[in-house]
Amino acid sequence: MIVSPPPPGDGPSGGLSALNARSREIFRRVVESYLATGEPLGSRNLSRILPMALSAASVRNVMQDLEELGLVYAPHVSAGRLPTEQGLRFFVDSMLEIGDLAQDERAHIEAELRAAARGATLEEALTEASQMLSGLTRSAGVVSTHKDNARLKQVEFVALDPGRALAVLVSEDGAVENRVVEIPPGLPLSALAEAANYLNARIRGRTLAELRVEVEAARESTTRELDGLTARLVEAGLAGWAGAKGESPQLIVRGQQHLLEDLTALEDLERVRRLFGDLETKKDVIDLLARAEKGEGVRIFIGSENKLFSLSGSATVAAPFRDKTGKIVGVLGVIGPTRLNYARVVPMVDYTAKVLSEMMRGR
Repeated sequence: MIVSPPPPGDGPSGGLSALNARSREIFRRVVESYLATGEPLGSRNLSRILPMALSAASVRNVMQDLEELGLVYAPHVSAGRLPTEQGLRFFVDSMLEIGDLAQDERAHIEAELRAAARGATLEEALTEASQMLSGLTRSAGVVSTHKDNARLKQVEFVALDPGRALAVLVSEDGAVENRVVEIPPGLPLSALAEAANYLNARIRGRTLAELRVEVEAARESTTRELDGLTARLVEAGLAGWAGAKGESPQLIVRGQQHLLEDLTALEDLERVRRLFGDLETKKDVIDLLARAEKGEGVRIFIGSENKLFSLSGSATVAAPFRDKTGKIVGVLGVIGPTRLNYARVVPMVDYTAKVLSEMMRGR
């Protein structure tokens, strides 16, 4: 399993890795307590669970040093310590021990996905993957993909009114999508059938983007095979369909209700309220997930370091998935509080992405 490092500037200073063994152990206990309970850990309780003999006063001194490094903070006067976002980043990058999924967990994930995908469209399969991840991790499951990644089977044109036609796109997985396209003035109805026949001879198994590249590369032969108006319809349709107009990726979100679990303070409620707003507007979430396409394996984004979410206090674990050509066609993952169980969530996201990629190779 590969966990991609954060992009330059996202992680803490490299000097933090010089912490001595005692400081690292105390810091690790503070973080693990936070991930398990969400509560600050005090020096007295910490001194009792450390593997080395240290007084509460000595522990307080070490935690003060960690606070000066920006790794922990005290939420209230005389309270214990919690990790900062920078501290969590350091823990994830330098100290997190990621296990592997048990065989029965792997079998459950694969069985769920394959059962959901049987006879379903790609969008329905992705929705199920999002729902499943949400249930397994008790977080919001998210999937981002481009509809233009679907591999097509057939296209038909239906005249609507002068200047417009309905393009009916049928993908290999049975999904049907309708798009309105502009048609050249004076185009006869017979040209719609001619354009459809021309595209159907080339479309099977290709995405819209791939088909567009092929047709543009064969521009001269296209104009020889088709009359001028029909050729213009083909080119205009492909340009509009294949993302030339900046069509936004599709975002699927499931399990937002899990974000309302284990709320312990008014600040938590405000954090979730703002996260719901981010998920509703979608654009920033899609931009964030797109960054996971730039590295191999799983990416972890913590709090405000991603510069995209309006709030700190949330984390995202995401991994890309690929089609049968090996091309990255989307990203799936989970969004939840920063105290996600990273050691468990990371392998779940990673394995789900791998199973989904294998399924797409078989489509």
